[in-house]
Amino acid sequence: MPFKTHCTLLITLLLVSCQNENKELIVAQQKDAQKREVVFSAIERGWVFDISPLEGTTQAKINNWVEWRNFLTEINQKPKSTIGAFQKKAAVLSKKAMELELTVPAEFNKQQIKSRISVIITKVKSLDLYIHLRQIPEQKVIKLVNDLNTEIDYFQLQMEEIVKRSQIPVEEGEQDLIKMKDTSRAIPN
Repeated sequence: MPFKTHCTLLITLLLVSCQNENKELIVAQQKDAQKREVVFSAIERGWVFDISPLEGTTQAKINNWVEWRNFLTEINQKPKSTIGAFQKKAAVLSKKAMELELTVPAEFNKQQIKSRISVIITKVKSLDLYIHLRQIPEQKVIKLVNDLNTEIDYFQLQMEEIVKRSQIPVEEGEQDLIKMKDTSRAIPN
């Protein structure tokens, strides 16, 4: 008889303790959901990309750069539903940014452009990293979105500068002067 009583008591305690754990788990899940909702609303408010349009001559020169157009199209589409949508968007942006580096048009294949693209890639990858963390630092994500806006503006200004410089006419004899200043052509001693 005492064995049955002990078993019954043990089973009762086990069931009661499981119910308490379930209640605690439900409360913890509700708190986590509220926190994720606050993070989602903060990121949704801060996820604003404001890309200024390029000058006509620069735009005409990069019209065939499909990867840049795809990147801008992707960055201008704002996710709406959940944090998961923002995470997917950040992953896609990271992939599109990596494609930029491989397909730079010949006229813009200069060190200035490559370094600007590298900065954009770094910012996008950082955004992707922070938004995939378990505890998302929403202020860092918002700051990275703002930094990315700035870096894209700088990138576009750099492209416009290259186009403007290419339109400056070369004076007579300037090419010869440039060749004379080239130290790699010097006669070795």
